[in-house]
Amino acid sequence: MSNQRKRSNAEREEDDDEDAEGIGEWERAYVDDRSWEELQEDESGLLRPIDNSAIYHAQYRRRLRMLSAAAAGTRIQKGLIRYLYIVIDFSRAAAEMDFRPSRMAIMAKHVEAFIREFFDQNPLSQIGLVSIKNGVAHTLTDLGGSPETHIKALMGKLEALGDSSLQNALELVHEHLNQVPSYGHREVLILYSALCTCDPGDIMETIQKCKKSKLRCSVIGLSAEMFICKHLCQETGGLYSVAVDEVHLKDLLLEHAPPPPAIAEFAIANLIKMGFPQRAAEGSMAICSCHKEVKIGAGYMCPRCKARVCDLPTECTICGLTLVSSPHLARSYHHLFPIAPFDEVPALSSLNDNRRKLGKSCFGCQQSLIGAGNKPGPCVTCRKCKHYFCLDCDIYIHESLHNCPGCESIHRPKSVSLMEE
Repeated sequence: MSNQRKRSNAEREEDDDEDAEGIGEWERAYVDDRSWEELQEDESGLLRPIDNSAIYHAQYRRRLRMLSAAAAGTRIQKGLIRYLYIVIDFSRAAAEMDFRPSRMAIMAKHVEAFIREFFDQNPLSQIGLVSIKNGVAHTLTDLGGSPETHIKALMGKLEALGDSSLQNALELVHEHLNQVPSYGHREVLILYSALCTCDPGDIMETIQKCKKSKLRCSVIGLSAEMFICKHLCQETGGLYSVAVDEVHLKDLLLEHAPPPPAIAEFAIANLIKMGFPQRAAEGSMAICSCHKEVKIGAGYMCPRCKARVCDLPTECTICGLTLVSSPHLARSYHHLFPIAPFDEVPALSSLNDNRRKLGKSCFGCQQSLIGAGNKPGPCVTCRKCKHYFCLDCDIYIHESLHNCPGCESIHRPKSVSLMEE
């Protein structure tokens, strides 16, 4: 009898814990995993896994079409040097658990991925981090080109406290961006969790001040649409959107990685002085000008003042010269002349015969384009060289390679023949 009483008491305690927390420990793995969201019902009524690669490709091609449509009517110029401040709302609303495990953890996770992607696509640009908590805006990192510095500062400040103040964040960012050179594109990306803003003054005046200083402010909401955020984006030419889930939040963030288009008639061309420093010897010892410490090992020497810096690109803290390397310029160049989107080839069309004549494999990875039942699978074709590519190669070409292998292969025989002559 005593054993039964002990067992019943233990069971009651477990039930009380489950009622207090809403769900039991045995349910958490399934709730966090959300495996049911990866299933869909087919025509026969059976549950099949969702083809996430096809969905991702469709979303990517939709963004490509939107960008090409926006640039069709006007002459577009993209800035290669961007100064971006990421403002993250760490008020008490960031502790909500509608995003698992919390909004704060999800924002930190995807901001880290965004920082790495941003510097991969914009090696000449700089990022700064600002947090909002207790109604005050705090500068986590100043503008810089080191992704590891920003990520380390972000992960060390994960704490949700107090109210949110959009005006204080805009005032702080406006003060910082007013000091950057005029040739750089000034941008602000705000991740906002709260449904209100507690401001000390008139936020409309602050918005007009940002508009006058040509700050492009974009907002990604995590709760619901707010009028003041939408008004801010409309006045400054930014983008406003609300994330419905974690995947949507990731897609919205990555849309801000490429430089935003600007109408060329309103853009100002500037000549920028840049230095190409030489790499220091491995065993040399010198004082690093950026960390104010004695360091042994490789670094870079400013060609003007001979100061030592750790990473590139950066600005010399002694003479102010912009220090870059030639690969950084080459990686930024593709934004000026992006490769055109490939055309989708319907699964059932008269082009199938031509596809069999040209080949049954992708021109990029040489994988077969013929699916089950000897039916052509989904693919795309280049408008110039007319070669066919699979969906994965399409994304790789537009995101990383920025050159069509089919078009490049057409020009190679000419250069080879000229060399032989």
